[in-house]
Amino acid sequence: MAAAVESLRNVCLVGAAGAGKSRLVEALLQAGGAAGPAGLERSAAVSDFHPSEQQLGHSIFPSVHFLEHQGLRINLLDTPGYRDFYGRTLSVMRAAETAAVVVNAQAGVEPVTQRVMDAASELGLCRMIVVNRIDADGVNLAKVVDDIQTAFGPQCLPLNLPAADGGVVDCFFRPSGTATAFGSVEGAHTAIVDQVVEVDDRLMELYLEQGEELEPEQLHEPFEQALREGHLVPICMVSARTGAGVPELLEVFERLMPNPLEGNPPVFLKGEGAAAEPVAVVPDPARHVIAHVFKVEVNAYTGRLAFVRLHQGTIRTGMQLYLGDARKPVKVAQLVAVNGRAHGRIDSAMAGDICALPRLEEAHYNAVLHDSHDEDHHHLRPVAFPPPMYGLAIRTHNETDAQKVSDALRTVAAEDPSLQVEHVASLNETVLRGLGDLHLRTVQDDIRERYGVAVETALPAIAYRETITARAEGHHRHKKQTGGAGQFGEVFLRVEPLPRGAGFEFVDEVVGGAIPTQFLPAVETGIRQALQAGAIAGYPMQDVRVVVYDGKHHPVDSKEIAFVQAGREAFLDAVRKARPVVMEPVVDVSLAVPAEAVGGVTGDLASMRGQVSGTAVAADGRMEIVGQAPLEAMQGYHSRLKSLTGGEGVAVIEFSHYAPVPESVQERLVSAHRTGSG
Repeated sequence: MAAAVESLRNVCLVGAAGAGKSRLVEALLQAGGAAGPAGLERSAAVSDFHPSEQQLGHSIFPSVHFLEHQGLRINLLDTPGYRDFYGRTLSVMRAAETAAVVVNAQAGVEPVTQRVMDAASELGLCRMIVVNRIDADGVNLAKVVDDIQTAFGPQCLPLNLPAADGGVVDCFFRPSGTATAFGSVEGAHTAIVDQVVEVDDRLMELYLEQGEELEPEQLHEPFEQALREGHLVPICMVSARTGAGVPELLEVFERLMPNPLEGNPPVFLKGEGAAAEPVAVVPDPARHVIAHVFKVEVNAYTGRLAFVRLHQGTIRTGMQLYLGDARKPVKVAQLVAVNGRAHGRIDSAMAGDICALPRLEEAHYNAVLHDSHDEDHHHLRPVAFPPPMYGLAIRTHNETDAQKVSDALRTVAAEDPSLQVEHVASLNETVLRGLGDLHLRTVQDDIRERYGVAVETALPAIAYRETITARAEGHHRHKKQTGGAGQFGEVFLRVEPLPRGAGFEFVDEVVGGAIPTQFLPAVETGIRQALQAGAIAGYPMQDVRVVVYDGKHHPVDSKEIAFVQAGREAFLDAVRKARPVVMEPVVDVSLAVPAEAVGGVTGDLASMRGQVSGTAVAADGRMEIVGQAPLEAMQGYHSRLKSLTGGEGVAVIEFSHYAPVPESVQERLVSAHRTGSG
């Protein structure tokens, strides 16, 4: 293990599929003496070691690796590049200080490249760009750098340049006159120094006014500051296949990328909702333990393995830790360092490091581990995952399989925070939702391989919603006399539409005790019951404000149940007058299709109430069509698109907003609800 926090580096490799991240991890491990020869066959790969990854030929799970070199410990996180697995990538990024965005020199800047660059910035990570496959045929590296600077800004500057002999030339530590494939070493060095000194007035003065040559050691602190502020995004050139630039990249990780004391600390909060306040968490091994679970693996033989990034304190085997707000501690029976599929026992892990805790059955994604109740209610600021818009209704043949599938769904959801499993009670339907067709297919394969059970799938019901479009008032008097004490409650209220996505607001404007305070929660309960059940088509209501302003009660007969009934019926009375509408989910659509199929695809999209907002030439020469369409039209669209494009089309959808359905659709849904209710 490393001897000090300063000797740790945590780097997350992100980027589009095909950029060569996994092979680059293998090359880095080999260069640092932690693995066998680079360029291993897929079956022997260090990173993509899951059978499903070896079968598909690409990463589908994040993996954790480390090497110890030159007295430093470098933790490497390899991540999937396909958009379907973007949630899995996003979930592990906060375990690192640095995001190394890997770009395929042949493909250049791709949509996923933009996405992970933005995510790294939002999470406060220091960013660098690694241009891989510089040895590929027909690559124009000068254009790749220009495209990177166009996409991400002039602060993206090369730290090295490709050499004429296939290697790379250092432009920062040891700039020399060695011939390069393009660009000037001296010019690249000057550009980096100019960019770095802009964040330090004293160095700027030395550099500009006195003309002093600055050594890399003098530039270290402002270099780190420039990284933290996004004022500098270094570019490094490599070929993971030949090894060109890999030792130089390792040196950049070691000498220039931030250690846990130098990076931007993650935002920890104490408390919930609007009352949550930021708290200081510092990578000091002597303080209380604060760590977060960034990945969970569940194995039938070894149980639940929690991958942990330690932000403060030191974890030792045998110590007691609290998981979240639990009052009862759990014992750290074992602590392991993970390098791909290899696990090695360790005695301790300190602030800034990454480790794993086996058999921590209570662990879940983003759980905070701590050793003192002083840190109760601490949590990381939530990561905004893309809404999982692709859904499959899951069905089984018998009760035995149903239990197995239920256990399997709990497991895959624990391992992948971008998955969602929901049971729709009204339809008695279990729905698995993910980020794409490939995402859900790999989950189904995983369930079949691990649990030995196949599931039947169907398209799920659409998650329609109801809302109102006008302000209206409602009233109901609930009176029931059955002998002895009766039931009495009367409610006057007003409903008002809220902006899309605002949810539900309950406002109490009752004066003079017309409805006693103790009965107002019952009124709200009745309203919430109606919200959940829907008013016109049986779908939950949203974006509604309810103002209760008057009512009546009886000193003997008024009870909670009476005001629950009165609240629900008064609300429904108001909604019927407030021009209620059914809303449907609308998704953003991105389609990559052959050029000759554009006309047919855009026409087909329009026939399904879709709208095309633009077309562009994609990096691979295909055409990209972007627009919006109702989710109902896009469910199962993959097979339709393949038919239209000869199997060459690819679709990506993401939730955009809810919008009113056409009148004909609303009439159909309302009629179906009435028939079903009747």
